[in-house]
Order: sequence, then structure tokens, then C-alpha cells
Amino acid sequence: MPSKQQKFAQLETLNNVFSFFFTQLNQGFNLKGCWRDTFFKNNNPIVLELGCGKGEYTIGLAEKHPEKNFIGMDLKGNRIWTGAMQAIEKKMVHVAFLRCRIDFVDHCFGEQEVDEIWITFPDPQPQKTRARKRLTHPMFLERYKKFLKPNGVIHLKTDSTSLYEYTLEVIKENNYPLLWCTNDLYKNCPDDREELVRIKTYYEKLFTDKGEDIKYLSFRFS
Repeated sequence: MPSKQQKFAQLETLNNVFSFFFTQLNQGFNLKGCWRDTFFKNNNPIVLELGCGKGEYTIGLAEKHPEKNFIGMDLKGNRIWTGAMQAIEKKMVHVAFLRCRIDFVDHCFGEQEVDEIWITFPDPQPQKTRARKRLTHPMFLERYKKFLKPNGVIHLKTDSTSLYEYTLEVIKENNYPLLWCTNDLYKNCPDDREELVRIKTYYEKLFTDKGEDIKYLSFRFS
């Protein structure tokens, strides 16, 4: 297994990995608004996973849905390396990874460029003083609105009861359509949504091994 330094060096050579940092804000991100034309070279829907880690969900969903494009986004380069290498080994040309802080996500995608967002086991930021860092805080939702299609779906999968309930409150307060929710996914997963339990992130495996319940919800802005 390559060292962390070797992984970082190799990331610079992979054609399915892109980086965008604070120092580049003024010049802009060259793929914003043209992911389909420039990278994917098709007009298929784009699915974005925020905080993708090693890309388990990005890869898992891409295997099930070759008719869609997938982008996993995370700041940790050594984690992204794992997913990017798997995509290359499996010749998944409809998968890309973006190394960037989620705070800058609206700088990376054009208006209505993304069809669907997955938020899988994010840091729940349980302290009230850190509420603005929750990925379902209204501040982040406003960023997503800039590039998500009007009927685009946002999925949240988490072990955190507090984040799950907080997000339900945000949805209710803003009158967003709640599509489906459950506080125990493994007991209540619909037969036609098997990917919700079949695909597991690294952290999800840790939580389920401890017997913790997994929460899930999906909603739209309109």
C-alpha cells in the first residue's frame, strides 16, 4: 500500500481527480458549468456525493447506475485516492473525484448542473455553536440551491439522531417536500431501494457493527 505522500503525488497524475482550493477562488474552477461536456462527454444526470471519504457510495451507486455520472467530493486526498483508483481499475469513465472543501462547493458547479446530492455520514457537529458547519444547515442548503436542479433530490444517511432530527426540523421550517424518512433504515428499507443498505461506507460498517441504528431521509427544495 502506498504511503500518504505517495498517494498525494499520484493524485496529481490521475485523470479522474480534480482539485480546487481557496487560493484558486479568484481565478475560478475550470470545470464549473461544463462537467458533462469537458469530462464526462455525455448529457447524463450528475450525482454528487459530499464528504465521500473513500468513495464507497460514489463507486457503489456508479456500478448500479451506469446511465448516470458520479462525482465524489472530499478534502482528504488519501481517502479520495482509494475511490479514484477503484474507478480506474474498473474502467468507470462516468466517475470523477473532486478534492475541495465543501464550503466552496457552489464554486465548482454551474446553475442546475447537478441532479442529485448524497450526504453520507457527515460529521454531525453536535455542539450548538457548530450548527453552521452541519451540511444540512440552511447556509449550506442555500449553496446547494445554486447548482442543484429545482426537482433534484438530497439524501442524508447518518447514524446521528441529533443530525437526523435537526435536518427534519430544517425541512419542516422551510416547507421543503420530504420524500421519505426513517430512523431505522435496516428495518424499514423499501424493497426497491436496496442500495440504501447494500452499499456501506467505512463509517457505516463501524456503526452497524456496534448495533447502532442508521437514519435516512430524502427531500427536495420544491
